[in-house]
Amino acid sequence: MKFGIDRLLEDAALRRPLEGKRVALLAHPASVTENLTHTLDALAALPDIKLSAAFGPQHGLRGDKQDNMMESPDFIDPVLGIPVFSLYGEVRRPTDAMMETFDVLLVDLQDLGCRIYTFITTLRYALEAAAVHQKAVWILDRPNPAGRPVEGLTLRQGWESFVGAGAMPMRHGLTMGELANWFISTLALDVDCQVVTMQGWQPEAAPGYGWPLCERSWINPSPNAPNLWMTRCYAGTVLLEGTILSEGRGTTRPLELFGAPDIDARSLIKTMHDMAPQWLSGCRLRECWFEPVFHKYAGKLCAGVQIHVEDSAYDHFAFRPWRLQTLAFKALRLQQPDYPLWRDFPYEYELDRLAIDVINGSPLLREWVDDAHALPEDLEAITRQDEQAWKEERSAFLLY
Repeated sequence: MKFGIDRLLEDAALRRPLEGKRVALLAHPASVTENLTHTLDALAALPDIKLSAAFGPQHGLRGDKQDNMMESPDFIDPVLGIPVFSLYGEVRRPTDAMMETFDVLLVDLQDLGCRIYTFITTLRYALEAAAVHQKAVWILDRPNPAGRPVEGLTLRQGWESFVGAGAMPMRHGLTMGELANWFISTLALDVDCQVVTMQGWQPEAAPGYGWPLCERSWINPSPNAPNLWMTRCYAGTVLLEGTILSEGRGTTRPLELFGAPDIDARSLIKTMHDMAPQWLSGCRLRECWFEPVFHKYAGKLCAGVQIHVEDSAYDHFAFRPWRLQTLAFKALRLQQPDYPLWRDFPYEYELDRLAIDVINGSPLLREWVDDAHALPEDLEAITRQDEQAWKEERSAFLLY
């Protein structure tokens, strides 16, 4: 198959509208071609492309920051001599001065298919700025490695944030190109936006179910996204960032496992199975022990649970990571009613709201976990309604 960048590089006719234009690139470490050349370097090698600037999202253009809320600076590319602007530094939105450095912005970002992954918010901000400044935007499309499944509560009005780009569920099931068209439509943006589509993407085909496994190398789009298995779990395990439980940062399997020194993982798994076995389909859960070398519980032995989605038990269409993780919270609350589960700290520059609510796009999940009388079917009812509404809404924007 071909990603958008590969088609652009191979087809001179496709690039012809860019001739004579000042071209900028928004990219990150996973922005590579089929032969693993970074997109910035590949574009710079083309005689008919005039690069005038580049932009980096969270974690940087080439990849330089490990954790959240660690900002990247602007700099001059030492080889190309062009400015590289950080959209996760002093600003999150492109400034007027930044927008004046180009005529066309190419966006080549590998997403994970999850609402809170900040690259889609950066995409929204870039489209809004392009509409104001009447700049063209080309999306060089890439796979959604989590595929087409939809899961989670929809972000409620007033809960928009840097990890909440719009009213979509946690797993949106769209590519960056499709999301761009959705943003343009829902925000009523007047912007010249083109999508350089992929060729041969089959989001429901095994074994990758979204990612062309064994055909394309996996490059970390952010430091704690090391493999496809993390991507499959991420729409659930990202919720752990709003809790005192470790999400496995500081281990070799971040966001595939969770735990803490003071939980009983074996008992937790049993309680989860007793409460809602239907929410644990399509994967295997394994009791494990881990000791992070940094981040939460660094140097402390944690009892944990690893979510396995890489073997024959994996069922792409049955696996529901968001439900699985919420069930873990509910089971822990049942076992230890006074457990200080929710982490109260600044999260992605949100200072006045609990991180778990910012991540989930409303207090609904937290309130369900903390309500001793609330049952899995109560959360299922409102979630399923949100998911069905999103499936209907997104259908008009599917390109594949």
